Amino acid sequence: MRRVCLTLPTNRSCAETIRAVAEEAAHGARHFDVEVHLLVLDSSEAPVIAEHRQAVAALPPAPGVVVHHLDETEQRTFLSKVISRSGVDAPDRMLDLVLPSRVSYGACTNRAFLIAEALGCDSVHRRDSDSRYQSLDGRPVFPLHHELTTLGRRASDVAGLVSRSRLDPAYAHRPVAMVGGSFVGEMSVDVEEIRRLDPSVYHDVVGLSVPDGYPEIWRRNLIEESFRGAGTAAFTGDRTTLTSVNPMRVDMCNIGFTREVYGRVPLPPATDTIGSDYFLIHVVHDARLPGVLHNRHIVNFHTGERRTDAGFLAYQVRLAKFLLSAPYFNAVYARMAAAAEELLDTEGQVRASVVAGFVRDSTALDRVENAERLDVVDRSYRKLGGRYAEAADVLAADRERLLDEARGDMEEFALLIDAWEPLTRSTKSVKGITW
Repeated sequence: MRRVCLTLPTNRSCAETIRAVAEEAAHGARHFDVEVHLLVLDSSEAPVIAEHRQAVAALPPAPGVVVHHLDETEQRTFLSKVISRSGVDAPDRMLDLVLPSRVSYGACTNRAFLIAEALGCDSVHRRDSDSRYQSLDGRPVFPLHHELTTLGRRASDVAGLVSRSRLDPAYAHRPVAMVGGSFVGEMSVDVEEIRRLDPSVYHDVVGLSVPDGYPEIWRRNLIEESFRGAGTAAFTGDRTTLTSVNPMRVDMCNIGFTREVYGRVPLPPATDTIGSDYFLIHVVHDARLPGVLHNRHIVNFHTGERRTDAGFLAYQVRLAKFLLSAPYFNAVYARMAAAAEELLDTEGQVRASVVAGFVRDSTALDRVENAERLDVVDRSYRKLGGRYAEAADVLAADRERLLDEARGDMEEFALLIDAWEPLTRSTKSVKGITW
């Protein structure tokens, strides 16, 4: 029986979400010939972990569903063994890349990838703790349904199972590598406030994420589409498209990848950087691997913590680091898009060494552009005043560190890509240790 991993990384209270994702896991096992491994990776504080353990223990048994709830101590035990047996250089540094002390959207998902490998799963399906499911006629609509219907199957066989196909026939022989949707509801709470306070400042700040050279009309459209997901329309029925999925149309809270993707290339382990976990979406798109885009969008909401002063400041730092990472990632994406099918080997697998080379080359970019980006953020936030001016003070005090980290994050990403194959291979030898 095929095994799949439905994962929920979290660092905050989300017992309700755990119960909801467990229902999705049960749906998958009930409707498909699969064993669903529900993997909760918990980086919360001890009282919250205890709350989550109670929620997991209270889940009703579901045939075909196996639940794993691992705190960071348990994750570290597993990862230390994987790294030790892989024989990679600098094992302590490698452990810090896959389990950093600071928030990393990519690292938490990389841990799910490695554990899924150890469990013998064919795919990983990720959800987030600050999301809910849409419903139709009183029943939740689970993205996992579309993911399990099409993921890993030859595109030509999937064409009759979707609403429409926009895939180039030249790629119909390839398997579907990614299935995803977006989110509906609230856009990013802090960015939305900037947009409301001063649209011109919003344009200047968010525009820093857009690659240079875009015509102004395209640039404005990209800025308008950023951080907005699929809007606010309610779900009324399924629409699925077999296509080369545009990275702007999917979100990492609503995604499924085959192991042929994440088993070759990890996500960037950058800390305190929003958007750093979207890298594989670009790999799939640029390598011309087939995907399925669906409209079972996740309902986005923001926890109370995001509306506190501490939550606001933490997000502004992560947003600033995202903007500083943009030149490096955009350079890599441009190289990958130009390489296209050359990103794949003769067996149609992603050539990790090529991707690592592009990432490593990006670190040669001049830091002057990023220094200017921080200047734009500083001016913009001081224009907004209030707590944005206070955030500008914090960013100014950390200016050199932030600039250094933006480049250093890419250097460490290249290092992790180099080590990824031996890491994934060594997971098989520690199967079962932590569960």
